[in-house]
Amino acid sequence: MSDFNLNASVRNDLGKGASRRLRRANEQVPAIIYGGEQAPQAIAVDKTAFYKAIEDEAFFSSVINLTVDGKAQQVVVRDLQRHPYKALLTHADFMRVDATHELTLSVPLHVIGEDSSKAIKDQDGELHILASEVEISCLPKDLPEYLEVDISNIELGTTLHLSDLTVPAGVTLVALTHGEDHDNALVSVTKAKVRAEAAEEGEEAAGEEAKGEEPKGEGDTE
Repeated sequence: MSDFNLNASVRNDLGKGASRRLRRANEQVPAIIYGGEQAPQAIAVDKTAFYKAIEDEAFFSSVINLTVDGKAQQVVVRDLQRHPYKALLTHADFMRVDATHELTLSVPLHVIGEDSSKAIKDQDGELHILASEVEISCLPKDLPEYLEVDISNIELGTTLHLSDLTVPAGVTLVALTHGEDHDNALVSVTKAKVRAEAAEEGEEAAGEEAKGEEPKGEGDTE
């Protein structure tokens, strides 16, 4: 897991007006921490480190060290609210993490092996990514930053599903716990559509041209 550290302070001035004032000050982001045995707590997260952290994909699938008024606790990010057209965070939700309890969240899915995939390089295939993340359940210590799906050795026309993933020890794919009919497709490699359509159009044109060339009879003259 990546090591992310954020600092925050308890937020006693609550309400929409207070949040707007906090955002206008442009130094902190309003947020809330919930979960565990403690009551939900309104906080304000230092903006600079927070904005830098969210640039890293791993931030969203990592346990974060959040220090609130000098007291450290571990959390995961559950939701980020953004301004509709400005590059601003308007609010964040964090959930407390208990080292002895499993947590459920989504982690990114990374496709690997595209450069060496025979289905793409040798069989004129086209990659279709059908899922960008997968939901997992595990203890905080087992939380992976991402999972990989390897397409290097698949054949043209193959679709890989959740059950094809190799997951680390202690990690469960949530969808598969609901039965085989939840074995969702993740990626597929099919015949490249543009080239396939061009080939079909070429065959059709050749066929039409052949039809237009009627054979000449004995009495035909040029």
